[in-house]
Amino acid sequence: MAGTVILTGANSSAGLYASEHLLKTYPQYTAVFTVRSTADTDVNTNSLRNIISRYPKANASIHQLDLADLTAVHDFATQISNDIASGKYPPIKSIICNAYYWNLVDDPELTVDGFDKSIQVGHIAHVALILRLLDRFSPDGGRIELLSSVAHYRKKTSMSPYLPEIPDDLDLLIHPKPDADKQGRGFQRYGTLKLVITTWMYPLNEYLQKDPKLSKITAVAVNPGNLGDSRAFRTNTPNSIKYMQKFVMKPLMPLIRRFADPTFRPSSEAGVDIIELGVGKADDGERGYYTLLEKDEPDPTVLDKEKQHKIWVKSAEWAKIK
Repeated sequence: MAGTVILTGANSSAGLYASEHLLKTYPQYTAVFTVRSTADTDVNTNSLRNIISRYPKANASIHQLDLADLTAVHDFATQISNDIASGKYPPIKSIICNAYYWNLVDDPELTVDGFDKSIQVGHIAHVALILRLLDRFSPDGGRIELLSSVAHYRKKTSMSPYLPEIPDDLDLLIHPKPDADKQGRGFQRYGTLKLVITTWMYPLNEYLQKDPKLSKITAVAVNPGNLGDSRAFRTNTPNSIKYMQKFVMKPLMPLIRRFADPTFRPSSEAGVDIIELGVGKADDGERGYYTLLEKDEPDPTVLDKEKQHKIWVKSAEWAKIK
């Protein structure tokens, strides 16, 4: 086998297309798909099962992984590590951190670990998973792909008047304050999540490059585009956003893409690119920030060395990595 590819959020909008592209285009890899629920009543996980059924020769499995529970994340990492050690799975080629969570209609939610749910699901849990499994990568190296977003840029948007930010007191990331503006602050938390993810990628690469055993592993953060058909716009969002997707984003997608935002595209295209960057180009030796499949410049805040160091140290602490 060529290696194991771990994809979180495999039953998400882009995740389903990414899963199919992986099985169809790179059948030599062992696919480990994680989802929040493997219940037979979960329509999105059933969609993933249907995709896998179309590729009977593929070596693919679905694993329940609640990223809002760090004990579950560490247990999963232990199991994957043991399975690789025993030969059940080949060494890791790629870890693709696709899962995230947002809520634009309620106050910040806390997980069982006491952290804001958005930052834990989208970042802290992935930090734990990655750092626990670094020694299970192939000796030939591989790729860690983090999902960023255009929302990480510190610019006002129609979704929120508040800028994403890395505060001096990093505890505000895990314990954000409630606010009357649920949508504005909720989207700010999402943008801040993507800002933190992108920032963390840089010291991760430094850590990898300093260790001869890990130096062939490369980390990238990618803005996959604005996905106008994503289920996210119908999940934990106010009716105004749901209506905007139904009557503007989806029917006018070609026009928006042509005249306003060239990265505005369907989840199907993003899913393909996620796999191409995370698997197809896993051995290209490149590191850094991407927009779609092209190298790009992140928000300048991301390149602040002091912020990078603080985020690196705190992320490991939150993820319970010693």
